[in-house]
Amino acid sequence: MKKIAVLFAIAALSTAPVFAAQSGGFIDPNAPDVRHQNVQGGFSGPDASITTVAKAKELKDDSWITLRGHIEQRTGDEDYLFRDESGSIKVEIDDKYWNGQTVTPADRVELQGELDKGFNSSELDVKRVKKMQ
Repeated sequence: MKKIAVLFAIAALSTAPVFAAQSGGFIDPNAPDVRHQNVQGGFSGPDASITTVAKAKELKDDSWITLRGHIEQRTGDEDYLFRDESGSIKVEIDDKYWNGQTVTPADRVELQGELDKGFNSSELDVKRVKKMQ
């Protein structure tokens, strides 16, 4: 009986970190409902060259880009307005890519992702969010 109790205790202790959740995401000071998202990991891949919003809008569809600037506001469930010194662009950030970080409009961020171009619009499908120091 003691062996079963010991095995159960070991199993419970080794699986506890799996159930721990990080919180993070964008905090819009103007929004009445501030929520936290659960995050389990993020994207890790090769660095792309840093570009500006203005240059990104001239690139071809599915280009992999990196932008640096500020997330100004939430415009939808996973949609945000990003701005740098050259302009603004809509970005989509899945909850899992916040990676436990909390971001406000005052924070400078680096976003990496794939450019999604439509007929008259451009959007960045973000795969990595990094809060700059």
